[in-house]
Amino acid sequence: MEFVASQLSGFGVQFAGLVVDPLTYIYLVSSVFLGITFGALPGLTATLAVTILTGFFGNKIPLDYSLIALLGAYVGAIYGGSYPSILLNIPGTAASAATAMDGYPLAKAGRGGEALGLTTTASFIGTVIGTMALLIFVWALLLISQNIASPEKAMLALFGILLSGTLMSEDLAIKGWIAGLIGLAMAMVGLDPLLSEPRYTFGWSYMLSGFQVVPVLMGAFAVPQIIEGMRHVASGKVQPLQGRILPNMAAIRRHLPTIGRSGVIGTGVGALPGVGEDVAGWVSYGVGKTVSKDGKNFGKGSLEGLLSSETANNACIGGALIPLLVLGIPGSPPAAALMGALKINNVIPGPTIDPALILQVVAILVLASLTMFLMGLFAARVFIMILRLPQTVFLPIVMALTTIGSFSVGGGINDLYLMLGVGVVAYFMNLMKYPIAPLVIGVILGGLLDETFRRSLLISGGDLSVFISRPGAAILLSLNVALVLSQLPLAKRMFAKLTNKEA
Repeated sequence: MEFVASQLSGFGVQFAGLVVDPLTYIYLVSSVFLGITFGALPGLTATLAVTILTGFFGNKIPLDYSLIALLGAYVGAIYGGSYPSILLNIPGTAASAATAMDGYPLAKAGRGGEALGLTTTASFIGTVIGTMALLIFVWALLLISQNIASPEKAMLALFGILLSGTLMSEDLAIKGWIAGLIGLAMAMVGLDPLLSEPRYTFGWSYMLSGFQVVPVLMGAFAVPQIIEGMRHVASGKVQPLQGRILPNMAAIRRHLPTIGRSGVIGTGVGALPGVGEDVAGWVSYGVGKTVSKDGKNFGKGSLEGLLSSETANNACIGGALIPLLVLGIPGSPPAAALMGALKINNVIPGPTIDPALILQVVAILVLASLTMFLMGLFAARVFIMILRLPQTVFLPIVMALTTIGSFSVGGGINDLYLMLGVGVVAYFMNLMKYPIAPLVIGVILGGLLDETFRRSLLISGGDLSVFISRPGAAILLSLNVALVLSQLPLAKRMFAKLTNKEA
């Protein structure tokens, strides 16, 4: 109880500090509005919203306000994806893909207002559940992380890259691993972290500091989406909004077990390194369909299905920040962009992070979720008007913002070359169904993996048994091996036979 009281006290101090500062509201309202707009426009994503704001605000304003802007956009964009999912049957973001399954049938049946009211409420509750989990569990994990050494950190970073590659691949897991390895190779460029010797710079002074995070983020996440959006314009008929957008409290009360379960699932999935909100939404939707008495109605306008996905994808936000803040490993692609902002502010997430920063993040998430909730109820029709904008109008604007944001961080033309180069490579990787998120996570975690792996070998005198002689490292190494073996055809066939036999 003493621990909980001290946590709530610390949270209260941070919350009060934000509430009394007028600038908080300016950054919060504008960033949540921008986030919902990005989520509502098909082709734009939460990752893109956070990435663009990282370019503009990352190191241009005090970190306090930068965090408000980035987290506000993050929360708003994950929620905003429900608008096109419900009214257009085109998910605004991958995180809202499952929402379209039941949201669009509801809109066609004249219940669009009710569906939006429910998704607004579910997103708010989901964000709060994930945030409370962040407040409670981050400290226990932080205590554990303070006792892990270089071998464990190296295995953990490798696990994050392999797991994100496995779960983000559309078909073959090896494509995700290859993307992660490309990111690792990019992270090797620049000054050696242990010896300060230049590596793979080819005499180019710009590369001495390695691949800059923000141009890589912009290139990997923004450029392919803009090119794809210009090539294939998303089209569809926006369903007329019928009914008032108000929370259906009777439905909320009736489905509280679903909301609670989905919040826990979303938070848990978010805590897995590199996975993200789209996986959380689908996992929660699948579990809901399996355990529900009315599972046969999922996909036909089920309120339970709608609440399952929308609660989980927003709860994932708090979960995704747990590994980011405790271990320095982002739990989702938007969290990876957020980590880029922290790095350019010389804040290193991990065991040495300032505890006050964690409480500040929690307080910002609570305020952002409240702002999103109020904006969703009272300004929904504004976002529906924005939803009608053609892609050919807003995508060039986004490209201009991306270019300015990338240039403004380093102030050099080389950053733009890097952004475009990474963007073109990422675009063709997308065409060949190689996921991009593992590449970015490889770039971000590559430095940690490189330094801790080699430091482990230096300490052990080159003896690889250091990775199995320590219990923590051995467990993590076993997880890495099991993850790779689980994707072998033989293992998949055995699992399929076992599943069929049980069925």
